[in-house]
Amino acid sequence: MEITQLEPQLIWKNFAALNAVPRPSKKEEKVIEFIKNFGENLGLETNVDEVGNVIIKKPATSGMEDRKSIILQSHLDMVHQKNNDINFDFENEGIQMEVDGDWVKAKGTTLGADNGIGVASIMSVLESTDIPHPALEALFTIDEETGMTGAMGLKPGQLHGEILLNLDTEEDDEIDIGCAGGIDVTTTQTYHLEAAKGQLVKIEVKGLQGGHSGMDIHKGFGNSNIILGRLLYPGISDQNIQLISIDGGGLRNAIPREANAVVSVRNSVEFIDNLTSLKKEILEEFAGVEKDLQINIENFSSADQAISEEDSRKIILALKSAHNGVYRMSPDVADLVESSNNVARVELKEGQLKILNLSRSSVESTKYAVAEQLKSVFELAGMKVEFSGSYPGWKPKPGSEIVKLMEKIYEKDFGSKPHVVACHAGLECGIIGANYPQMEMVSFGPTIRGAHSPEEKANIASTQKFWGFLKEILKEIPKK
Repeated sequence: MEITQLEPQLIWKNFAALNAVPRPSKKEEKVIEFIKNFGENLGLETNVDEVGNVIIKKPATSGMEDRKSIILQSHLDMVHQKNNDINFDFENEGIQMEVDGDWVKAKGTTLGADNGIGVASIMSVLESTDIPHPALEALFTIDEETGMTGAMGLKPGQLHGEILLNLDTEEDDEIDIGCAGGIDVTTTQTYHLEAAKGQLVKIEVKGLQGGHSGMDIHKGFGNSNIILGRLLYPGISDQNIQLISIDGGGLRNAIPREANAVVSVRNSVEFIDNLTSLKKEILEEFAGVEKDLQINIENFSSADQAISEEDSRKIILALKSAHNGVYRMSPDVADLVESSNNVARVELKEGQLKILNLSRSSVESTKYAVAEQLKSVFELAGMKVEFSGSYPGWKPKPGSEIVKLMEKIYEKDFGSKPHVVACHAGLECGIIGANYPQMEMVSFGPTIRGAHSPEEKANIASTQKFWGFLKEILKEIPKK
């Protein structure tokens, strides 16, 4: 079945049109122009601010002029991840989609349902002629996935709506009223190169499922960089190990799925043989959650320069020591991860080292506690550490009028109570709320699985449920 034939056809038509436009984070020029043209072609007031956010305004439908005004908000960019065996140019190609049962997936890449379904839903409301709604401002932000610079660049006074509906969560029975903040921790160092003194070995970790470094961080998924560090560690004590290269992971907000290293060791046969039992242990540890995990350890023929044994030791010890995963569970909200870290990217090439982390927390003090712990580890190893891209969390307000209204509508329409939650992902609500403190905010969306990985998929039935819920909310928005 064609994507555009799915119900609700309006959303899937717009999602297909959106996914035909390349839109990786920080390279959103094409999608900004696409959304700008979309608004202007509808004859609606359309503006692009100085950072690239697009704001489209639509007047209230007849009889809804006295209702509180609404902001519908989603982000234009998407995470660009692909399987290694797929050739795909995210900057110039549109996403190739397919229907798989009750799911829409992409062919070997991320789907972009995060946050493309939200964008398509807003487009559908804007072009509709039969959906009752108050006065609307559609806010399409840029660069949510790699810095939230769109939300950060949004100035006070640009928006006038009283209630913001963020369409960027991934469970259709949840109403989200809070989220984590985050900070980027970047480690760098330059090392002197020397001749590799031993025999060469390549270690490869692949087949992990990856996932969202906020929403999935508590699920016990494997982190390829951490597993690689475990495999390198035994070489310190008896193999005179020298690092030649490391290439692990990718984006900060994606749990890394693949990593490899090329090393020089005293005796490659002995080194590979000694790692056999550790490899078996790791595979057994992850058997229940990472069924496709592969660890390959083999001789390597290409001769390269390496860094010294002492510098190699420091890097390996730092990888073994850096915190990854849940740091603290919330003592106030049941089952909520309060703080975590994702060791997202490790790259060593020609003596240049870079390690990227994303630390998250719904509490500012523990956000910095995680970041400072990482800084301490890496500085002890003689590396340089910088903090950047800090953004605030979003403090829950469970008693707000919009939350109560949505709970009531959900129970009436679906016969059960929704889960009112806070999440460990980074939503733009916290940043927007800093400039608009009186604005009521809530986030919700259809069911999406595997966001930030090539396994990402959007549920078809859930999208239809979400669309009905959104239309009912717009219809029932209270008077001013």
